[in-house]
Amino acid sequence: MSISSDNPLREDRLSRQIAKPCSLVIFGATGDLTHRKLIPALYNLAVENDLPPGLKVTGFARREKTDGSWRNELAESNQRHSRGGHNRTTWDNFSSNISYHRGNFNEIEAYHSLSRHLDMVDADGTTQHNRLFYLSTAPEFFPVVLENLKTAGLNQSKSGGWSRVIIEKPLGSDLATAQQLNHVLRNTFSEDDTYRIDHYLGKETAQNIMILRFANAIFEPLWRSRFIEQVQITCSENLGMEGGRGAYYDKAGATRDMVQNHLLQLLSLIAMEPPTDLSADSVRDEKVKVLRSLRRMNPADVAKNVIRAQYTCGEINGEAVPGYRQEERVANGSKTESYVAMRVFIDNWRWEGTPFYIRMGKRLPKKATEISLHLKSPPNVLFQKLPSIDGSNVLTMRIQPDEGMSVRMLSKLPGNNLQIEPVKMDFHYLSSFGKGSPEAYERLLLDAMAGDATLFARRDEVENAWLFIDAIESAWHGTDHPPAIAEYPAGSWGPPEADRLLAERGHHWHEL
Repeated sequence: MSISSDNPLREDRLSRQIAKPCSLVIFGATGDLTHRKLIPALYNLAVENDLPPGLKVTGFARREKTDGSWRNELAESNQRHSRGGHNRTTWDNFSSNISYHRGNFNEIEAYHSLSRHLDMVDADGTTQHNRLFYLSTAPEFFPVVLENLKTAGLNQSKSGGWSRVIIEKPLGSDLATAQQLNHVLRNTFSEDDTYRIDHYLGKETAQNIMILRFANAIFEPLWRSRFIEQVQITCSENLGMEGGRGAYYDKAGATRDMVQNHLLQLLSLIAMEPPTDLSADSVRDEKVKVLRSLRRMNPADVAKNVIRAQYTCGEINGEAVPGYRQEERVANGSKTESYVAMRVFIDNWRWEGTPFYIRMGKRLPKKATEISLHLKSPPNVLFQKLPSIDGSNVLTMRIQPDEGMSVRMLSKLPGNNLQIEPVKMDFHYLSSFGKGSPEAYERLLLDAMAGDATLFARRDEVENAWLFIDAIESAWHGTDHPPAIAEYPAGSWGPPEADRLLAERGHHWHEL
């Protein structure tokens, strides 16, 4: 059963600010994020005529390149990664506004030189002297770039324009380092001009959570512990440590890398109270309240409610893959988790007693991120003599890759006998609206150009998330008797300990 839009051609553009022309400066311009995500996102916006007129892009990196050589490299990567294909004429028009500026992150003269370069870019007035700096660098360079931008005066707007900064995760490795980074940010750019990016919040289904909750009378009254038995948030990845990620990942782990930011952001959207309006601070105020209401865990609570594990050798799509400790650039005897599952509680009026299950794992059978809300079953009086089936209704939101939603309900199987079977009402963006969802970075880049920070993390969001995660990390690494680390074969759905975590309350993991 499918759900169709009454008007599949309607553009659902809620009131939002308009993206302004600017100079976009990408630090770390030769890196993977620029080639796979940022430039393809800008190109796709150009294809759909959504880019503000006069946008200029400057890449900043230490490698020796010319404007032409960098454009050629970007053209090759855009052909591989653009969701809408690669049109030569459109690319030529778009790339004519791309330039490259060589510089070392540590050398202040490179920033003075960049300032002169941007003055020339701005000379024709098309950028309106607005500047957006994107830090797509290794995290150790964040403070260096920020402080040098300030020294060179690039953090201040000129001639009535604005200066803003987008900063990628990781935003620290614990509360203390996050606070240090936020201190540097505060001394460089105002909070209103600081955009901490979380690409999960740019995904269409994540944005649609508030619409689903607060604009639909069939869901809004049920969105509370009285009717919801449990909530599950799952992020499954089938990849391991490809691309040399082992060195970074072995220091971070699944909890720091994914739960602290992406999954806690999704949890806060699911659990938040209705904001007073759709302004950035109204929405983020409610998200922060959720993070502050998360029940803190001591070491005994962590041992009871959190499972960490590593994958051993196994098979993914019929191909043999090594175990985590055999991956390149992973330390021998590493205790870093490639999988984490946890049961958390939100101690507020709406969610008292409802468990939220979060799991994230590498080398699982498929790549998918989903949220499922499991409603409490009605009294089993009328149909108790029928064969037993799982009678709960489930609302599932697919964040990636097949963005959409589904509702699981029970129905009579056609025929002469009274037999109940589960059925699903399914909503897909592509089939319902006639077009696929844009990439997350497309929306987020436009919002930063428009000055709309709704889908970006605020300082107190980041710090409250770290406050919760630090207690878990401390139980693992700051005690004499940390909980054991479990194991699971690559290609499986995780360790049996994670299944038992749910079975304690009569629950089981929702099948993706």
